[in-house]
Amino acid sequence: MSTPDTPAGRAVLTLAHVIGMIDMVALPLWVGALMQHHRFHPAQAGLTVTLFMLGALIASVVSARLFNRVAHRLATSGGFGLAAASFALASYWPMAPESFAAVALCHASAGFGVGTALSFTHGCIGRSANPHRMFGLVNAAMGLFALLFLGVVPGWIASEGSTFLFEIFAALMAFVALVSFVAFPKVPRADAATAHESSTQVPAAARLLIGVVICLTLTQAMVFSFMERIGIAHGFGAEKVHGVLIVMGLVNLLPGLLAAWWQRRISSVAVGAAGPMVQAALALALSNSATFWPYAVASSLFVSVVIFTHTFLFGLMNRLDSTGRAAAATPAMTMAGSCIGPALGGVVVQTAGYAGLGAVACAMALLAVALMSQVRSQMRHRATLAGAQA
Repeated sequence: MSTPDTPAGRAVLTLAHVIGMIDMVALPLWVGALMQHHRFHPAQAGLTVTLFMLGALIASVVSARLFNRVAHRLATSGGFGLAAASFALASYWPMAPESFAAVALCHASAGFGVGTALSFTHGCIGRSANPHRMFGLVNAAMGLFALLFLGVVPGWIASEGSTFLFEIFAALMAFVALVSFVAFPKVPRADAATAHESSTQVPAAARLLIGVVICLTLTQAMVFSFMERIGIAHGFGAEKVHGVLIVMGLVNLLPGLLAAWWQRRISSVAVGAAGPMVQAALALALSNSATFWPYAVASSLFVSVVIFTHTFLFGLMNRLDSTGRAAAATPAMTMAGSCIGPALGGVVVQTAGYAGLGAVACAMALLAVALMSQVRSQMRHRATLAGAQA
């Protein structure tokens, strides 16, 4: 029997994570293609991708509650199948502003399918023997995929248009739907302690961590969505900007591996507090730099900070809640930020210019640090109660 800790089970979960989190890789190309080829204005392009994220958010909220009640294999393969059909339908609409409503509706449907599939994928990762290490490794695989994707797809989009991007999405989703249907791992039956914990509320500290992840992903989606457009607007040229995307793919190979390696060497709480501040500093450099190299360095590192920080937060969350419910809500917490980010970014760009993105990123970092301070307090309180009961 394949489980999350067998080689076959790990391979399927890795594939499902990589394809399900494709927005982390494709977001700047996605928004840029909608603006350039469909001729959507920034708010429309941002809203289209936001509807994808919103669909994933709604699906994940529902799926997390059903994680221990629904067949994981069928839910995952069905979710990816719905996403494949939705993107295939989106590819048939003409590249014109008049297609906005239809393309946006297809994105919402695709997002619902991806959110369902990812919830069960992440819930199974959370029930593995070492969720922190496994989450780090699947993120390293996502970095390898990003390198391949960003090295090849921009040229295809330039020659074929944004509908070809939807065809690529559809093909990838269909492939992982088939693999999931055939070989999705089976999670071992919960023990008595975990079953009892499943009937109680998710701990307060874990709920606060959800807020931190939302802050991280909102900033990531808001700034990353317009990374390509920022470079073009500053006159760096499409070739240089696409080169930065390839370098970013190389850099993204490292954070998951480093997070897995440093699991017991660095405090998860410290990483959770420092990560948003580093992210805000990079956002300021990326959105305000008038010269190429500061923009290039900040862009190359921007996503890796989120991957590294989120891996530690994922591991900490599973220590606080071992039922898999909080892990299954990972798409909800990431998409809650991600679905707001592109639309918010579009509004900020239209009203305050690209420099406004850095200011909003700083505000989100302050909120995330405040939430991590409360997480630390809750964990100390929990440890005190445990000591008193012992």
